This record gives sequence, structure tokens and C-alpha cells, in this order.
Amino acid sequence: MIFAVWIPLLMPLLAVPAARRLAESLPPRPAAWLLTGCAALLAGCTTAALGLLATAGALRLPPVAALEHLSLPLLGDDPAVSVPAAWVAVGLLAACACAVAYRTARHRGELRAARRGTAGHPVSGDLCVLPDAAPDAYALPGGPGRPGRVVVTAGMLRALSPAEREALFAHERAHLAGRHHLFLLTVALAAACHPLLRSLRAPLAFALERWADESAASRVGDRRLTARAIGRAALAARPDAPAPYRPRTVLAATAGPVPRRVAALLTPAPELHTPALRTGFRGRRLIAAALLTCVTFSAASALDAAADLHQTVEVAQGETSGH
Repeated sequence: MIFAVWIPLLMPLLAVPAARRLAESLPPRPAAWLLTGCAALLAGCTTAALGLLATAGALRLPPVAALEHLSLPLLGDDPAVSVPAAWVAVGLLAACACAVAYRTARHRGELRAARRGTAGHPVSGDLCVLPDAAPDAYALPGGPGRPGRVVVTAGMLRALSPAEREALFAHERAHLAGRHHLFLLTVALAAACHPLLRSLRAPLAFALERWADESAASRVGDRRLTARAIGRAALAARPDAPAPYRPRTVLAATAGPVPRRVAALLTPAPELHTPALRTGFRGRRLIAAALLTCVTFSAASALDAAADLHQTVEVAQGETSGH
């Protein structure tokens, strides 16, 4: 077990670059699901591996071995390695648990504070207008018994034409409908379990913004208008003076690499039969196969380590010899 259990801890070194590369070549929605699912699976395998390491070391403690009726010489693995590794695993699991609890509590606290802060301002349907002069807009997810809101400042309303406002609102409504904040929260919690997964947040945020851009363009029926609205909103917004009450975990239309997003909206979709697209499709298949291999190998290694530990415990208990 001592060898297989390390694979899930090391596999993100290969899987994360592959996931980022594959996401760049996919449409926004599947890219967002890919990055989020990959982060969740890799984090789960990492947590399982740390749990197995901690369990293997705990079984070597005399009180635990006596409680489970284990024969220490039959447990296998060098105690000089397994016991220190178990203590490190316990420390890492505790740190992960604290980080996950802290980030979850902070996320909920920021959303509650934002809902309380915006509750007293004018609301029209799902639109909440703040009187601030600084241009800004964002999607505020709903809570128990409370619908989601598109929060926009008076400064942003003045910066855009009526048609551009509708495109901006459609963008933020797409964030609410897709519950995009949960995608970001999932990756943030996964990153608390393995630091290499943090590099998935930036491409995920971009994919979610592009997802909302395309939804807005489809909703208003004008890609150029949507591109103009996103560009003008980003130019008007001041990153150093965001709207009050905006949680750090919500997305805004002015976030991310706006020039790339605008260029994507202004670029027509390529024809499916072009040689360049066929070549790109072959490349995507290779990267997807590599990523699938990494994730599958990580999960299989964790399962193999768990099965090996279970068999070792049975041997140490004398069950395989008929006792």
C-alpha cells in the first residue's frame, strides 16, 4: 500500500496542466464542468490517500492494534516509514479540514452580509440598484427563501446605453441561473485539499465568464452588442473601488481577461469541416485521453491502496488463516 497510496498525491502534477490545456480548447460550459469535476475528483483522491496513510499508521499504535486484535508483525510496511507518514497525513488532514471549514464559513458569511446590505435598496424584479457612483455590477446568489439578485450601481447604469444594460443584465442572470458561484466554491474547497489545484481557479473563472457571455449573446440575439456592453462595462468599472457588499466568491461581468472575452464574442464560430478544427479535435482527444488516464489512475491507486490495507488487516487479525 505504501507505494500506491502516494500516486493520488502526485497525480495533480500531470492532471492539472492537462485539464487547463483541454479546457482552453473546449466551449465554455463543458470547460467549466471539466475543470470543476477534475478538481473535485483529484481532491477526493488526495483526501482518501491521506486518510489511508493515517489509518495505516494508527493501526500500528499498540492500543489500536490491541483493540482490533492485530498482530503487529503481520501488518507489513516498515514502521519507520509508515508511522511518521501517518503523523504527517493526520496533520495535513487536519489542515485541510480547517481550511475547508474556514472557506465555507467565509463564503456563507459574505453572502449573508451582501444580502443584508442590499436588502434596503430599490428592487425591480431580480434587479437591485445601489446608489453608488462607482460603476459595478455582479450576480448575488439567493439564499433560503430569497431569490438571486443582479446588483448594479447607479454609476454602471449611467455608463451604458439601455440596450447594453440589457446585455449586461443577461450576463449576470446567466451566472445566477447556472449557479456559477458553486463552481468556484467547489474548486476553492478542492484547492484546500491540494495546493496544485489552485491553478484551476483562473481558467475556471474565465470559462464561467465566457459561459455567461455566450448566454447573454444568445438572450439578446446580438453578439456585437454583448461584446460592446462587456467592454464598456469593464472600461467604466474601477477595480480599486468595487461595489459595496460584493462577496469575493461571486463573478462580475467586468472580471477576467475582458479583451479575450470580447474577441471571442466578435469572432464567428469556425466551420466544423475545416482542417484546422479537425486537427484541433485530434489534439483534444489526445489531451482528454491523457487527463482521463491521470484521473482514473489516481482513483484506481486509491482503491488499490484501500483494498491492500483491508487485506493486510485481515491477515493481521488471522482471518485468512481460519482463526
